[in-house]
Amino acid sequence: MRVTVWGTRGSIATPGPQTARYGGNTACVTVEGEGGTFVVLDAGTGVRLAGAAVPHSVKRIDLFLTHLHMDHIIGLGFFPPLQRPDLEVHIWGPKAAGGDLKTRLNRYLSPPLFPVRLRDVPAAVTLHEIAAAEVAIGELKVTSSFVTHPDPALGFRVASKRRAIAYLPDHEPALGAREFPAGPTWTSGHRIAAGADVLLHDSQYTASEYEERVGWGHSSIDQSVAFARQAGVGELMLFHHDPSHDDATIAALAEDAAERAGSEVMTSAAAEGRVIEL
Repeated sequence: MRVTVWGTRGSIATPGPQTARYGGNTACVTVEGEGGTFVVLDAGTGVRLAGAAVPHSVKRIDLFLTHLHMDHIIGLGFFPPLQRPDLEVHIWGPKAAGGDLKTRLNRYLSPPLFPVRLRDVPAAVTLHEIAAAEVAIGELKVTSSFVTHPDPALGFRVASKRRAIAYLPDHEPALGAREFPAGPTWTSGHRIAAGADVLLHDSQYTASEYEERVGWGHSSIDQSVAFARQAGVGELMLFHHDPSHDDATIAALAEDAAERAGSEVMTSAAAEGRVIEL
């Protein structure tokens, strides 16, 4: 598998010289299988660049949305493959009580918020609602599970026969826990992350920032490290960087996280443009 990071930021895009190293685009990651399968995780502003890099040989794309907060779908209308009539685009998103996936996506992809409706794009678009599921996409298997975050939100695990990545960009597993982590059975997202080669995990806050934002749906960096250690992952990539954190801040936080993780879990901050070959 080839994993490429196209957007790392949480909440709102933050382009500029202060965020050039780790990136200012909101969440988007692609996973390419050896057989040509192309999976996209989230459609933040980074999805525009991801879509522009899709090879013309690809005839089907599967886009998995963790949830429908704006920072995770705002790039969807600017996703270049939607303009290809020869392409199938399958969009997978969480089931919710507030309406079916089509209805909820169209709240953004329609006037007055956007000039083009999803039904009018040239590509052949199919929508799928999922909850806890395992979906075979070519030679890859995508496993989903609901996780702790306001509004229905999913975490995803993408696996080949030999390797796996876990993607939990918006996740607050410490919410309500007297001690964290409280063991695999009681930890949100553990099944998605357990034993993954790479974990991209919500690491939006410092410990002091988290104390003021309990219940907002995000993790502190020390919680992210504790979660990764319990899950037994090979590498933790700090993800969903706070919009107030510039490159210098993120570098310092990543260094501290690596010290906390020790030799047990390799730790770094997710950066736009990073490619991981598994």
